[in-house]
Amino acid sequence: MTTAEIDYAKLSGLELLRTAMTMENRPRFIGDLLGMEVDELEHGRVVFALRTRQDFANPLGSTHGGICATLLDSAMGCAVHTTLEPGVGYSTLELKVNYIRSVPTDGQRLTATGTTIHVGRSTATAEGRVVDEQGRLVAHATTTCVIFR
Repeated sequence: MTTAEIDYAKLSGLELLRTAMTMENRPRFIGDLLGMEVDELEHGRVVFALRTRQDFANPLGSTHGGICATLLDSAMGCAVHTTLEPGVGYSTLELKVNYIRSVPTDGQRLTATGTTIHVGRSTATAEGRVVDEQGRLVAHATTTCVIFR
């Protein structure tokens, strides 16, 4: 199936994400740039992962906080997206991230889980957690999204 053969307006948020993430020649997204992998796509819950690398380094040599922020924004936003009806969109209004520990740039696998808290008519909230390969908390966050109905 190609992007030209899909009527995105007829797919629920969950159907759209599942279709877009598995199709050949899908449109590129931020996850491609960072090497994100999709581990789970369920109603109200999304799990993404990536491996750290040297070009993610901050001036101190550890993984830049923006990598975890992007991973969390993606997981939480997509968790909201999985709950939306066909033709309904969303955008992040607010993102609050707490960093717990630094992460080396040596190929460490970071896993982010985003889960909805509330999905209303015009706004939604979600929470997220990033853990390292040992299951240790690296960062956690909350988001508020605006829903376009």
